[in-house]
Order: sequence, then structure tokens, then C-alpha cells
Amino acid sequence: MNILDKIVADKCKEVALKKALIPIAQLEASVLFNRATNSLATALRNSDSGIIAEHKRRSPSRSEINQGLNVQDVAKGYEDAGVCGMSVLTDGKYFGGSLDDLLLARAAAQMPLLRKEFIIDEYQLVEAKAHGADVILLIAAILTREEIKALSELAKSLQLDVLLEVHNEEELHKSVMPSLDMLGVNNRNLKTFEVSLDTSKALSQLIPADFVKVSESGISSIEAIQDLRAYGYEGFLIGENFMKTDDPGQSAKVFIAELKR
Repeated sequence: MNILDKIVADKCKEVALKKALIPIAQLEASVLFNRATNSLATALRNSDSGIIAEHKRRSPSRSEINQGLNVQDVAKGYEDAGVCGMSVLTDGKYFGGSLDDLLLARAAAQMPLLRKEFIIDEYQLVEAKAHGADVILLIAAILTREEIKALSELAKSLQLDVLLEVHNEEELHKSVMPSLDMLGVNNRNLKTFEVSLDTSKALSQLIPADFVKVSESGISSIEAIQDLRAYGYEGFLIGENFMKTDDPGQSAKVFIAELKR
């Protein structure tokens, strides 16, 4: 069993427990549930940077990134830096995140927030909306085409943007459908954790123009973004590059200023 299989197995147990504890009606009664959402896809189309910055404490590929930062400060710093949106890891066991991180980021900032999670159940979409998310991530590697369709259509009915993540041509072909807003190519192989920007380049021509193209993982330089833009990418998810510093917001600000030069 590879790490992705382990994460999904644990996520199934976690979601089952949560569903038994907190009914959907309780989530729908949240003060944030009927809030108007902000579109990340629109923000990326209108941006001259395309940066989606991430809050991530740790990961299976790098045990500790930054455990000492306050999520509100990170969110405020990213927003002040002018990022298009913020990705918030909400998985606890493998990434050290939580839904509280999403709530606190929402309280601190107005920019689009992506719930970065291993989504396998419609319940998690209602959770995302109830905790202030604007965007949800669907990972093609762990979902069937039918599941992607059902989850993405529910997300749209909740006014949530959908970022669908793929790793290869097979996942891309099974995933393309009208209920998606953005197609993300993860340059990290989730089974081996090796990273290569060539993955984004190879898949770029296969992504229909209707979708915002997002490149994820392994992006740490201005040159990488300029290179990927030539392949039609408008969004760039950057996590560890900012989070490994003492002040992610300032790091993002300097990076974006250099990018715009």
C-alpha cells in the first residue's frame, strides 16, 4: 500500500466518524454557509502573477516545514502580498492541518480560499462551505469519473469553484467535464514523491482552453513560472517555498514583485 492509499483509507474512517458526530444540517446552519464565495478561477484569469500560496505545516514528503506560524498571520501576509488565493491544508494526520485553520484564515482575509483535502465524500464539500472555503480540490487519482462528476456538480450548486488535480494523461482524459473550473497538474508523483515540471509541460496541450490551467508542486523560481506561462498556465500553487521561511507573506511579496518586474 503506497502513501496515497494509506491517506485515503484513513480519510474514509475519519469522514465516517465525523458524519456520525456532526450532521449535515448542523453544518448548513453555520454562519458562513450562506456567505457569497469568491472565484479563484476569475482571480487567476485577471491576475498578472497567478500565485496561489499555501499554508502547510508538514507533509509526508517533508516531515516538517513550519510548525511555528499562526495561520491568521500567514493569511493576512499572503493577502497583503497580493496573491490570487490561499490553499489551506485541512488534513490532520499527514499534514498537520485542520478545519480550524480554514476558519481562522477566513476570519483574517477576504481572498479566495481553497480547502486542500483528500475529498472522497459529498459531506466534505458541505464542511468546506461551512468553514469559509471558496474552492475545493478534487484529486483524479483517488476518484472515479462518476465520483468526480457528482462531487463537482454538488460543489457548483454550493457556489464553490472546483480545481481538479491530475498527474498523467489517463487521469486527465477521465476527468474533463463542464462542472470543473480549473485543471491542475501536480508535478509531484503522489506515489514516489518525485517532482518534475515536465509533467505540466507534457499535459498542457491536452487541457481544453475552457479551463484555467494550474501548475502545482516544485515551483520555486521566477524562471519556472515564466517557462510554464509559455505552456498556457495561469495559476501556480506554491507552498513550501514560502512556508519554509519565517515570514511567508513577506516571501510571497518579494517573489511577486520580482515576477512582475
